[in-house]
Amino acid sequence: MKNFFKQLLIVVCCLSSVPVFAQSRQQLKNDSVFVLVKKYFNERQAESIYELAGAQFKKELSIDAFRDVAARQLFPAGPIRESSLISFVNNKMSAYKLVFDTGVLQLLMTLDKDDKLELFLFKPYKEQGPDKLKAVRTSNLMRTLTDKKVDSAARNYIQKANTVGLSIGIIKNGIMHTYNYGETTAGNNQMPDANNLFEIGSITKTFAATLLAYYVNEGKVKLTDHITKYLPDSVAANKELQKVTLLTLSNHTSGLPRLPDNFEYHSSDLYDPYKDYTKEYLFSYLKTCKLVSKPGETYAYSNLAVGLLGTILEQVSGKSFEQMTEEIICTPLNMQSTGQHLNPVLKQRFVSVYNEDGKATSPWNFSALAACGALRSTVNDLLVYVRANMIKSDNALSRAFELTHQITFDKDAKLGLAWHIVLVNNVEYYFHNGGTYGCNSFLAFNAERNIAVVVLSNAGRSTDELGTDILKKLQ
Repeated sequence: MKNFFKQLLIVVCCLSSVPVFAQSRQQLKNDSVFVLVKKYFNERQAESIYELAGAQFKKELSIDAFRDVAARQLFPAGPIRESSLISFVNNKMSAYKLVFDTGVLQLLMTLDKDDKLELFLFKPYKEQGPDKLKAVRTSNLMRTLTDKKVDSAARNYIQKANTVGLSIGIIKNGIMHTYNYGETTAGNNQMPDANNLFEIGSITKTFAATLLAYYVNEGKVKLTDHITKYLPDSVAANKELQKVTLLTLSNHTSGLPRLPDNFEYHSSDLYDPYKDYTKEYLFSYLKTCKLVSKPGETYAYSNLAVGLLGTILEQVSGKSFEQMTEEIICTPLNMQSTGQHLNPVLKQRFVSVYNEDGKATSPWNFSALAACGALRSTVNDLLVYVRANMIKSDNALSRAFELTHQITFDKDAKLGLAWHIVLVNNVEYYFHNGGTYGCNSFLAFNAERNIAVVVLSNAGRSTDELGTDILKKLQ
């Protein structure tokens, strides 16, 4: 089948996806609407499905057009025989696997603020290739029960056909352990180690939040500052922005969309989508943009918001995002292998990257939106970073970490500054993940239980399930 409603799909470049640790309230809403969609689909009631749609959906597609699509391209597939949830991304988008007599499709579905259909997109469902037959090489010596638990989780990931290399770090009872699997480049027979660099994607957002907290504690900004205070007059004149604060940029309640609507028009490289999006394009968008919700009221994950936060902090400090990160976070923690732009020495330790199909792709580069996902790092550095988040010290950086952990929003999602607070077997963890086209990352910790997990992969396959499985086994 064709992508019937492609005109309704806003092209985005995912940098993060909150995993399904437990059913959130929003997921329950999505699932409830899907039950009705499935019922009406099997009864061939196009009008009833259409009545589940929101205003924007109906604006894009009339009832007559929807009836035509349903009659000619949807209903001929026959009834939905089986259905299952594949993923629930960013506490918003559900992906369902649908089995028909004629084949298998995937349905992507989101709801608007009124719990009406916003995105309703059918796509081909792509089955993964067979698992690797030969056991992938590992540094895991399988000497302890913890080693064996990590290996049992890691094998479920690294033996898949579309994965290449994997670097895992854990902290349990104050002791760090690292484990490595696979290859730094497909076919080179060179196993990664804990000093190989990967793209960490949206884990970068927690660094941006730490910089914000640091400057708050220094008295240079306030969380309640309106962003118009830091924007050019021509941009600040947009009344839509006047209630957006630095806090709402960091906790994804600003009302700004996931990406600006002029984003795709300024990308010259399909495989490196962020590199050409400059501050000029960002400000041009902000001059006339419209918010999708009232600031502070609704969680909606936004790369744009955190990217803008980084741009504002650059103005406050007079330094680039990378300089701030190095001076305020990396140097005090002796994290020498974390940064945005890699020098020749670090480049030698940077892995090759592969997309979700296991094909070689390009690393990402960033301009104005760097704070949303530009950093590269290692398992060793991220273990230092997460341990510093877990252990309180009497210094400015530790106080900044502590501020990022304070709860700032607790409705359909629970957040500090950038950090998502999620449940795994009824235990709360501070969590963030990341995903570029060629890398995936996972970081979660609970200071009271003295547990942390870091997972880095040089493949487009999500590491959320793997990281969650390790957490469950370590509890």
